[in-house]
Amino acid sequence: MKKYSYVGISFIILLFGIIFIPKIINRVKDASIVKNDRMSANNPVANEKLSYIKINGEPRKVPEFAFLNQDSILITNHDYKGKVYVAEFFFTSCPTICPKMNRNLVYLQNKLKKYEDFGVASFTINPKFDTPTRLKKYAENYKVVDPDWHFLTGDREDLYDLANAGFNIYAAENPDVPGGFEHNGYFALIDQDGYIRSRYDASGNPIIYYRGTIGIDEKKDDNGEEEQITILLQDIKKLLDTNE
Repeated sequence: MKKYSYVGISFIILLFGIIFIPKIINRVKDASIVKNDRMSANNPVANEKLSYIKINGEPRKVPEFAFLNQDSILITNHDYKGKVYVAEFFFTSCPTICPKMNRNLVYLQNKLKKYEDFGVASFTINPKFDTPTRLKKYAENYKVVDPDWHFLTGDREDLYDLANAGFNIYAAENPDVPGGFEHNGYFALIDQDGYIRSRYDASGNPIIYYRGTIGIDEKKDDNGEEEQITILLQDIKKLLDTNE
């Protein structure tokens, strides 16, 4: 009986090898296992519609604001109505992440020249130092040409309230850090109706904000975080082209 059992088991193993092993090999060769089981971290859900950032179940809209730009013109959130724009919080004397953030924004500006409805809102977190005159010089140094890119300054409390409560993007004074101010270097994407938007990650969660501190030529920073300017550009175009 044992002899016949061993023969039967051997036959089953042989049959499995003939039928299934070639299929497994073929799947490995054409990478279908990888494609079906996970999505590249570099391109999280690129074809999905962009999400709305929600607070208490309601889509988050940029609060009312009014600040002077680099030409001493009063700019409000209504000046961005009908436009897709990126918002950042920075300061002109920043010795660390701000130069990289604004080089990335210039890259976006240059890639989106054909779109009249794209803009940028750069809010200073050092309004005492960043006067309109200083902001204008800063914009010229970075070769800012987009007429809808405004460098904004005004009341300190209003600016910090907009950053921390309005956008939930951290900004604070800190004499112990280089430059005396700290912020996390995120970019917010805002649609034509003033709502904060983002794409979903591979797990189906909104990424909320885009890292502005890693250049497209770097791909990753020292912590292994990947650049997100490429996907931000894709998502801006998605809003501009389809008005999702």
